[in-house]
Amino acid sequence: MSISRTSRLSEEIKRVVSSVIQNELKDPRVPTLTSVTHVDVTRDLSYAKIFISVFGTDNEKIQCLQGLKNAAGYIRKEVGNRIKVRHIPEIIFELDNSIEYGLHIEKLLQDIGKNNDSNTDR
Repeated sequence: MSISRTSRLSEEIKRVVSSVIQNELKDPRVPTLTSVTHVDVTRDLSYAKIFISVFGTDNEKIQCLQGLKNAAGYIRKEVGNRIKVRHIPEIIFELDNSIEYGLHIEKLLQDIGKNNDSNTDR
């Protein structure tokens, strides 16, 4: 297996799982503002770690993760139907807090910029 094949498969799984989450899952625990940010497939194609980002409270994020873990079998079946590979990886969902972390850093930088602007006005 080459690295490019696993990266192509990761992107294809990301596309399919995003589509399934947005259009086909009927679980009320999974909000509409759930997005797949990254997929890591192991070199032997046995596992796919799917990182998701959920816009909401911490409780909503935990509920969403539970809903996705319960639907992992269905999502894996849909991945198998839409992508032609010999072995369908086992799906593992993880929360990705990078978007919230980026917003936090941006806010801190803006605060620093405001403090510098008020100090130079003197």
